[in-house]
Amino acid sequence: MKKYELLKDDKIQIGKSTLYRIRALVEIPNVVKVGEPGGYVEKEENLSHEGLCWISDYARVSGDARVSGDALVCDYALVSGNAWVYGDACVFDNAWVYGKAQVSGKAHVSGDVWVYGKAQVSGKAQVSGKAQVFGDARVC
Repeated sequence: MKKYELLKDDKIQIGKSTLYRIRALVEIPNVVKVGEPGGYVEKEENLSHEGLCWISDYARVSGDARVSGDALVCDYALVSGNAWVYGDACVFDNAWVYGKAQVSGKAHVSGDVWVYGKAQVSGKAQVSGKAQVFGDARVC
C-alpha cells in the first residue's frame, strides 16, 4: 500500500533535477496526517512506502538517495547522491547527507552539518553545529 503520492503540480528545480512535493495517503502517528504535504523527492524510490519513514517541511531527497525504516528527514535538510538514511535516524535543520554516506540507528544529524563520501553516522550518535563527517569516517 502506498503511503504517499507525488504532487506533479508542486515541484522545485535543483540543478537539472525536478523534485516533487509528497502528500500523505496514510497517517504516520506523531508525524503526519492523511492529506498533509511533506517534503520533496525526485522519484518514488527516494522514500520507502514501508515503515514510518517520512520527509517533511522543505526537506529534499534526490538522485539515488533513499530514506527507509522509521527515519525522518525534515526542515531544510538535503539527502542526495547514493546516500541512505534509515533505522530511526533523523536528519534535520540544514544538514546535508550526500555521496555514499549513511545515517542510521538512532543517530541525529542537525545544524549545518555535512555528511558525505562514504562516511557513516550510526547508533545513538549526534552530529550538530557546523561539523563535517566525510571520507571513510565513522561516528557511532
